[in-house]
Amino acid sequence: MHVLILGGSATDRHRAAREHVQQHHQAVILDAATLPFVRVSIARWPPPRTVLLDDVERAFPDNQTASTRLVLTQSLYLIQKWIDALDADDHIVATADRAALERCAPEALQRRGPWRQFELLAWSAKPSGERSADARLQPSRSDSTNAASPQPPAPTAVAKLLAAAYASRDPAERLRMCRDAAERDPTAAVAHLALASAYREHRDLHARATLERAAALAPDWEAVHYEFGKLWLALDDLNRARDAFARAAALMPTFSAALSNLGAALGELGEPDAALAAFRQALEADPDNPALLSNIGVVSREMGRLDDSEAALRQVIALTPDFVFGHYNLGHTLFLAARYDEAVTAYDEGARRDPHKNPQQACRLAMSRVAAGDAVRGEQELWAAINRAAPADREDLLLEAYEIAVAVATAHPERRPDPAFIERLAAEISNSE
Repeated sequence: MHVLILGGSATDRHRAAREHVQQHHQAVILDAATLPFVRVSIARWPPPRTVLLDDVERAFPDNQTASTRLVLTQSLYLIQKWIDALDADDHIVATADRAALERCAPEALQRRGPWRQFELLAWSAKPSGERSADARLQPSRSDSTNAASPQPPAPTAVAKLLAAAYASRDPAERLRMCRDAAERDPTAAVAHLALASAYREHRDLHARATLERAAALAPDWEAVHYEFGKLWLALDDLNRARDAFARAAALMPTFSAALSNLGAALGELGEPDAALAAFRQALEADPDNPALLSNIGVVSREMGRLDDSEAALRQVIALTPDFVFGHYNLGHTLFLAARYDEAVTAYDEGARRDPHKNPQQACRLAMSRVAAGDAVRGEQELWAAINRAAPADREDLLLEAYEIAVAVATAHPERRPDPAFIERLAAEISNSE
């Protein structure tokens, strides 16, 4: 089990980490700020190893937008990459400021993905007021002498420049510094990868050529292929995006984001079986990811696997009870299973939490009420939802309601909606054309 130490001052946390490290023979102290820009390599250090990361939040600068954020700075990728490189007897001891980590890598405190392999320890002072580490972090009483800690190479000038670039809140400054890094060392794939991401912030078409340079320098680096996948998505080239994410996932089978994006691309390309397989593989690396579970629920439903869909969507709700579409998606699955009363309950839960009162979901709730036998309320709610919807959406909502009404009447004659209601739907559709 790896360790993440929180609480107290930075000095308190650093001291606690070193007390913990004293229990182990080899400690490699790495600079967190430059960690994203240094390729993982531990072969030079004899096992067993302890990797010490002070202020690990500095490894996850989040000054870019979510869609352009360089994958190297994302904790689920970076920490997984290091864990994959370590042996079974190696471990990581990290410290972090809780508030800073909550901002730039909330998944760490949620213990998602690779973070589930960390024990979260809170630093606390002794009751007497003496400042020391929690008892669980005290050094062992072994009389053995610890070997001298191996010294990792100092971060390169390029790594330092890239760390400064991504710590900056100014996209223009980041682009300038990344250009400087690539010019300083034209053979550094990481510099070109970082520069490509900075170009993408500016919607600069140089991003593609820069990524191609990074790929030529490091053809087997999954991060390059992942960033290419993001670029192809932005350019609406789903086939190339699929291929890039597939290559990234093949190079790093624990790369949950690559697998998740691969699944989404496959789903859009009409390959649901392959999409579901990608999502399930991603879930192995990140089992408590609500977005993954939601995708599994939706794709399973589209494939007619309603039991699998329901199971996944109930997990989504358990993990994120305030996620509106978790409830709406569950309602849709239950409706297709002809469990209309339960569908109404699920849709109701979504509507209660939905500040925007999504008209399409409101219409589906209304039609669920009709199917469940509450025709009067259902019809009232349907017309109210259609009347407040945008004019461009009105016809689609009417068509879906009509199709649902006809399907319920055909499959369940005992629940047949009022023929006058169906006739009104048909008439409204004609008037909308």
